[in-house]
Amino acid sequence: MKPAINDASARRDSGGPSSVPSRGGDWENRPRGSDIIEVERQIAELVDRPTQDLRVAWRELHRTGPPQGLSRDLLIRALAHRLQEQTHGGTSRAQRRRLQTLAREFEKGSGPSDPGIVLRTGTTLVRQWRGHAHTVLVREDGFEYEGRHYGSLTVIAKRITGAHWSGPRFFGLTKRTRALIGAAASR
Repeated sequence: MKPAINDASARRDSGGPSSVPSRGGDWENRPRGSDIIEVERQIAELVDRPTQDLRVAWRELHRTGPPQGLSRDLLIRALAHRLQEQTHGGTSRAQRRRLQTLAREFEKGSGPSDPGIVLRTGTTLVRQWRGHAHTVLVREDGFEYEGRHYGSLTVIAKRITGAHWSGPRFFGLTKRTRALIGAAASR
């Protein structure tokens, strides 16, 4: 049996499929070696091009002029990213939607600070505290607890306990809390 070849140039020159499938396992629609080599060549050439040519390339790719004040370095990086997107595929629709939601929440100054916490509108959170079940409804614009609107779980946790708590941690939404609950359940 022959040893595996780990030299990227050997795989690239073989013309055969890569040993690593794309995330979706879609072997037919992945970029070919020649496409990848061409994009790498185009990216390498960006550094040597005059700034005016880079602006023209931006217009060709984006159908609009580059933002005013964008440095040459960022212009090159943005063009390289766009070329890679065209070859390898861009961000999925679901990822773009999630990023837009996070950006809106960030601009408003509300929403989760941990992008790993994703609560869907309509979700009900229940927390037992000192013999009483506290129920929180997740709304599109925050949370509802006892008929009142709140911008964060932390404010609700403080209202329930009278002390400062991390809201996501109080309601069991963090990895650490889930690990502690899992350890207690296995005893």
